Amino acid sequence: MHNLSKIIRECHEGAILNLFVTPKANTVIFPAGLNNWRKCIEIKVCAPPEHNRANMDVIKTVADFFEKPVTDVYILSGGSKREKTVLVKGISTNFVTDRLRESLDGL
Repeated sequence: MHNLSKIIRECHEGAILNLFVTPKANTVIFPAGLNNWRKCIEIKVCAPPEHNRANMDVIKTVADFFEKPVTDVYILSGGSKREKTVLVKGISTNFVTDRLRESLDGL
């Protein structure tokens, strides 16, 4: 079982996740794994890190995974870095944890 308590935090608007992004991947994968050292969930996106394309791919991928509109997903920090803090509005940390555990258990 994965310990996600240091990776996912609750705020009054929703859930905050720490992500580690791999741009220019062959396929989009989320969650791609758990990085315990960095305390991040790994995500792979196809877009290059140019002209905000990778960030937009991250937002779309996270929104799709949690079945939320892209307008409910925000990059709070790390816009130009691989480590990002992302807010998913209107979602509980329990739901996020359960959903991620379902996907991560096979990894």
